[in-house]
Amino acid sequence: MASPSPARPGRPPIVCHGHARPIVDVNWSVVTPDGYFLASASKDGQPMLRHGETGDWYGTFQGHKGAVWSCVLNQPALLAATGSADFTAKIWDACTGNELHSFQHNHIVRCTAFAHGSNRLATGGMEKLIRIYDLEKPTEAPEQLAPQPASIRCLAWLHDDNLLLCSYTDKNGISVIDTRSKQQVQTIETDAPVSSIEISYDGQYMTTAEGRVVRMFHTSGLRQFKQHKLTGAANAESASYCAARNLFVAGGEDMWVRVFNADSGAELECNKGHHGPVHAVRFAPTYESYASGSEDGTIRIYAVDGNSNGPATTAH
Repeated sequence: MASPSPARPGRPPIVCHGHARPIVDVNWSVVTPDGYFLASASKDGQPMLRHGETGDWYGTFQGHKGAVWSCVLNQPALLAATGSADFTAKIWDACTGNELHSFQHNHIVRCTAFAHGSNRLATGGMEKLIRIYDLEKPTEAPEQLAPQPASIRCLAWLHDDNLLLCSYTDKNGISVIDTRSKQQVQTIETDAPVSSIEISYDGQYMTTAEGRVVRMFHTSGLRQFKQHKLTGAANAESASYCAARNLFVAGGEDMWVRVFNADSGAELECNKGHHGPVHAVRFAPTYESYASGSEDGTIRIYAVDGNSNGPATTAH
């Protein structure tokens, strides 16, 4: 059977099957000499790696004994990290699929985040603790930051890996933690718990989703420059921003993936193919496509329509 072609405007999205249960996380690599890749986490406990352009399945990281909540790739896309309900975070060789390290926790690991230098991994989850592992010394005890006030939902590194951003499952706000002093240095106030934090591939922008609100920030000084309330949509569980095309995408409870103008907040496109809530959306590193992961167990890869300022359209 011929491999799928890359997603292109005007064509139906690429639909990636393989997961047996809901997909809760999707993350792309940057563009590498070998192309770019898409990692996915699912409640089936079988995180997967795919070709970024075509969605072709490359392999499954096998070894977890519970739902996997997070799957991310490091900067060169040579390592993958996963966090699971089996109380472990694992490091994998992304080329062979072999498990390299397993880090035991005392509760569900909800999020994993590679430092941009790729030599450290931050983890967080139901324990309300942030651990930082030195991947050059994986047998040593991790650095542990001060206990957090609630279960951890998202982690993201910033500013040459000197800051960690932390959001919570059932608490409003984003905590900004200086990893050198191990102190919280700022709180970004929000009106609802933040379910998604995205740092752009060039490190210049942060995008967050909280209920019906999507915000964009300059990472320099963490200055907010846009905020949109999605009045025509259900709560957005995830959002992703493309500065070059002046677009953002969002997905959530209503099963639809929507494209918006980043200046006006006007809805430009509505993709209705999923059959369950959308838990994750992310633009590819080329910004020519974006992926969504859903409760229905599928990933959809959509081409970006170059017509970013036209009237709203609906696709199935």
